[in-house]
Order: sequence, then C-alpha cells, then structure tokens
Amino acid sequence: QVRLVESGGGLVQPGGSLRLSCAASGSIASISLMGWYRQAPGKERELVAFITSGGNTNYADSVKGRFSISRDNAKNTMYLQMNSLNPEDTAVYYCKASVKTYYYSDYWGQGIQVTVSS
Repeated sequence: QVRLVESGGGLVQPGGSLRLSCAASGSIASISLMGWYRQAPGKERELVAFITSGGNTNYADSVKGRFSISRDNAKNTMYLQMNSLNPEDTAVYYCKASVKTYYYSDYWGQGIQVTVSS
C-alpha cells in the first residue's frame, strides 16, 4: 500500500509564499513522475507542475516564474515552493506520483487547502 501525504498549506496574504510537501510512504520500489495539481471551487482539476525522476520540470503558464517544484528521491518527497501568491492561486492542491511497487501505478494525495486572501 502506498500513501501520499501533503503538508504546508494554509492561509497567506497576496504576495506571500508557501512551501508544500508531499511525502510518499509504503512498499515503494521507485517513483518516476511526480506532480502537483490544483482544483479551485467550480473549476476542473489542473496540472500545476511536474518533475521527472531525473529532475526535469514543467510548469503551467499561470505559475511560471513564481512556483518551483523539486524532489528528494532519498526521502520520496516532493516540494512546491510558491512565491508571489495571488487570490487566483486559491485551491485545493493535490500531489500525484507514479509509484512502482511490483508495477507502476498512479497514486494521489488527499489534498491540502491553499487560500490567498487579505
């Protein structure tokens, strides 16, 4: 069984910063692609950023230059540094990982709220 747990969310003022973490645990042989998604009220879930096992990254246009994704393969943990936050970044943020136990499967975290408001 594999579990992904997000942490680091909360309430922040516009222009502020937050750092999200996603820790994977369980019977993990390896993790390939990891990513952050978000879903705002009344909107579909969207990809924010992803990172390969080799460290290659890709970002949604809306967060380029403000967000930075990284991972620590030794800790099976992924991070999302979010700077210059604005109210449009308010959403539930989810992490997703492609995890190999006996074979690769996709797993999701439970989600964590990020609210940007004055």
